[in-house]
Amino acid sequence: MFKFAFLISLVLLVNNALFGQNKKLTQFVPAGYSIMDKAIGDIDKDGISDAVLVLRNNDENANTDAARPLLLLKGNSKSQYTLLARNDSIVLCLGCGGVHGDLYERVVIKKGYFSVEHLGGSGWRWTRIITFKYDSKLKGFVLHKDAGYSWHVSDPNKTTARVFNRDDFDKLSFDKFTNTKNW
Repeated sequence: MFKFAFLISLVLLVNNALFGQNKKLTQFVPAGYSIMDKAIGDIDKDGISDAVLVLRNNDENANTDAARPLLLLKGNSKSQYTLLARNDSIVLCLGCGGVHGDLYERVVIKKGYFSVEHLGGSGWRWTRIITFKYDSKLKGFVLHKDAGYSWHVSDPNKTTARVFNRDDFDKLSFDKFTNTKNW
């Protein structure tokens, strides 16, 4: 009986913690939008978990070119967040994939970097991974890499890489990045 009560208490505690975190995150979501995806991790290497939110317009099925805002939220030791930055031109829109459909794959945080991943195409397939990192001198996020691969479905082992890095765009800040720029 004790084990059962302990298990129930643990489930309720974890559920409450997760719900509380989501409630804290939703305060940054503007009216008419919802959270499409999120990643929790340390994006600025201060040892505290932060959040990256990908938002969707609640009417994007009717308006397929609607922007999908990307929010960077700074965490603190009390698991509370403040908005660091927003960019509406990183995550590709629902209709940007044409026949393929939605190009968005996921947002990932790894060791002080965060990336937005896309996959698209039909006969010719392609990926695009846009990666930002924290610059302690600038006290902000800069584009680290805009890269991807392309291949034809008839020969998936023959890929072409497309990689742009700081040599191509210097220190491009998060808020100045646009997905329509070809480096």
